[in-house]
Amino acid sequence: MARIIFEVPERFGFSTELQIYISHVNHGGHLDNAQLLSLVSEARVRFFHSLGYTEADVEGLSTVVGDMLAQYKSEAFHGETLRVQMTPQDFNRYGCDLVFRLTELSTGREVARGKSGIVFIDRVAHKPAPIPESVRARLLAVAG
Repeated sequence: MARIIFEVPERFGFSTELQIYISHVNHGGHLDNAQLLSLVSEARVRFFHSLGYTEADVEGLSTVVGDMLAQYKSEAFHGETLRVQMTPQDFNRYGCDLVFRLTELSTGREVARGKSGIVFIDRVAHKPAPIPESVRARLLAVAG
């Protein structure tokens, strides 16, 4: 299988810190791959909150993750604190990608990188909905 090649941007518009709890660690003693997605999800909730939204209400629309890509760069361990950086990229009519990078806070060691494809959904029709221009403008401002 070909390896994933994924480049991260030089600048991220959002950052938060998350600690690795014992429940995030697998039998190998390091961050479990499923728990990585859980940490990225928590960071995504905080990202939308920083914009004044919840994932369930972005100016009347909901958000869902349409796809996810993750590339691991190193192990992470119980007790470490991760800086999770995010920025929106690759906009389309119905959403964008939230590109992320996780680094261990005290050393700067990169743990993982990737992106989540965000789709805006009409909560009544349960179908993709165009990004409101005001939301697009806020997201573009974060992206720089």
